[in-house]
Order: sequence, then structure tokens, then C-alpha cells
Amino acid sequence: MNGSSGPGDQPGRGHETSDANIRNLIISGVLLCCLLIAGLLVSGGVFHYFVGHQGLGPPASPFEDVRMLPPEPRLQVSAPKDLKQYKAAQGEILNSYGWVDQKAGVVRIPIDRAMDILLQKGLPVRGATPAKQGMLKTSERNYRPGAGKATQDQTAMGSGPEEARE
Repeated sequence: MNGSSGPGDQPGRGHETSDANIRNLIISGVLLCCLLIAGLLVSGGVFHYFVGHQGLGPPASPFEDVRMLPPEPRLQVSAPKDLKQYKAAQGEILNSYGWVDQKAGVVRIPIDRAMDILLQKGLPVRGATPAKQGMLKTSERNYRPGAGKATQDQTAMGSGPEEARE
């Protein structure tokens, strides 16, 4: 028994002499996929069973079904519908008769009727207001016959021939 050993006496050292078995690897992968699918099917079946057969019991509170509105401001749920309702309400106001302030005797009339009245009567003119003291009236602004120029009062007031023709 001498302590020396030959070059061929080293057991367990070296490389693999065979490759991995592909057949066993594929069988393991397929088996794992089958187990996953079976687990999903079983858990889905149990879920549907409990949803259909087990009730939730009575409500926790008798006020549970009452819908409470949140505080202001609230969000619009249907903006196009709200806009259509708003336009309809405004159109109703513009095209109908009604009281604005009954105590003061203020009424509203349809906008078409108001435009017809405005066409008949016309808009108020600037000269319709009474003249202030010291200002010349429209009849006094006219030229003096044969003078050809504005009067001294008109010149002092800053009015010229252009204003006299209004």
C-alpha cells in the first residue's frame, strides 16, 4: 500500500458522458401545464358554486340601499344630456311670456316679438335726453342765416359745423 496512485486511479473527476434526457424534460413540462390547468378549472368551479349557492345574508344596515348624494360640487355624469336640457330651458325662457319681477311689474316677452317692437319704435337717440344747463339745444346749434360760420357760443362750446348738422 504505497500512497502513490497511477494516473487512471482518480474516480469521480471528469465530464458528463451522457446528455440530459429530452423525453423526461418534455413529460415534466406537459405534466406541469396539466396541473396548472386542472387547478384553474377546480378553483373556477368552486368559485361559481359559492357565488350561486351561498347567500350574503341580510344587509348590514337598513339604510344600505338608500343612495346618499355627495356634497357639492358634484361631477357631471352626462354632460351632453345636461347641455341639451340647459339649452331647452333657455330656449323656453327666450320664446315665452312670463314675469321677471311681478311686484315691480317687469315682464319678459319672446325675443322675436321684442325684435319686432324694436324695429317699429326704433332705438333711442342721443338727442332725446334733456340738455344740461349751459349747453345749447339742437335748435340753437343751427347756422344763422347768411352767416356761413358757427356762432360764437358754438365755437366756445367746441361745437362746429359738423355737430350742427346732427
